[in-house]
Amino acid sequence: MKILVIGSGGREHALALALKADPQVTDIYCMPGNPGISQVATLIEGDANDGAQVAQAAQHLGVDLVVVGPEAPLVAGVADAVRQAGIACFGPGAEAARLEGSKAFAKQVMEEAGVPTARALTCHNQDELQGALAEFGAPYVVKEDGLAAGKGVVVTSDLQQAFDHGADIFARGGSLIVEEYLDGPEVSLFCVCDGKTVLPLAPAQDFKRALDGDEGPNTGGMGAYSPLEWAPADLTEQVLQKVAVPTVQRMAERGTPFSGLLYCGLALTSKGVRVVEFNVRFGDPETQVVLARLRSPLGQLLLAAATGKLADFGELEWSEQAGVCVVLASPGYPQKAKTGGALTGLEEAEALEGVHVVHAGTARKGQGLVSAGGRVLAVVALGQDIEAARTKAYQGMQRISLPDGHYRLDIAEAKA
Repeated sequence: MKILVIGSGGREHALALALKADPQVTDIYCMPGNPGISQVATLIEGDANDGAQVAQAAQHLGVDLVVVGPEAPLVAGVADAVRQAGIACFGPGAEAARLEGSKAFAKQVMEEAGVPTARALTCHNQDELQGALAEFGAPYVVKEDGLAAGKGVVVTSDLQQAFDHGADIFARGGSLIVEEYLDGPEVSLFCVCDGKTVLPLAPAQDFKRALDGDEGPNTGGMGAYSPLEWAPADLTEQVLQKVAVPTVQRMAERGTPFSGLLYCGLALTSKGVRVVEFNVRFGDPETQVVLARLRSPLGQLLLAAATGKLADFGELEWSEQAGVCVVLASPGYPQKAKTGGALTGLEEAEALEGVHVVHAGTARKGQGLVSAGGRVLAVVALGQDIEAARTKAYQGMQRISLPDGHYRLDIAEAKA
């Protein structure tokens, strides 16, 4: 099986690594990819957001499956273009991708499907924002309606900060939603879908704030771990019955079947499971730990979803080991990342048993590597339990150097 992966970040590197482990996958290509991905796939130049370019490359390469990694190409309709070219594609079309492309749309679908979520108000101007903030009260949750790479959300008890975030969104011509605050821990559950059947992966938890102790601004994610031994034993079944299956059924009823990866961002509140948000692709950095633990062949799983044959796939198999990943970020991230710093020690980190490095924002410079994005890389480790995996991940991270780079020290730390 030949597969073309679309994207250039850590999620796509994790996908490529997992696809390489599938015995039926013979060739992996990636557009445009990154230096880490180049070690397991052939890189193809091109614009990942251009459906015509992607479809043309897929035809030229003779691939059996295209896997679209990031949200922007999905919202832009890349999956539609690939399917129109007669090639199987893992990822929703543009209409179904609105579940991530518009939070207001996602709220509408959830209401129609009876999916439990936070009450929300859509705001288009500062007067509406002021009224919504007054209605809900602190803590204030203000979310950009469109795509924001995981950084369009502010959760704060500071009324002025909430108002300023909204004003910034309006100044850029956007709209937003204000939500009621959800108490309780957040978890992520990925569900592979073919428009009818839903197959859940293992739950994971990521760490959004930039600094230890969940302090600092929101980021795209500074680390993650799986499994969640503290979560309710029936969590996955609850999410399937109350969230994923009703949503997929409702999307089919609307005439826009959802085929691809439904990322359920959840809060385990005092009143039960609530949806924080939907994404329509694998989440980063949770993908790094979830796929590291997956033992079922990923290429065959994604092809089954893309061709409507998920019901025949069977149950997924998982490693009994735990996975932890820690993200290394450029100085200044997430506000204004300073890139171009020299990266060293990656080979030394990967020499540790059970440890591998996933590239996100890296680039080649001469014979070496430099940082080329806000989140630069992730050290991923497997161990007999969370603590063992965590120890390995930090041992690996300590071997890597990036001038003034930063990472959290409390990823997957046991709670007292």
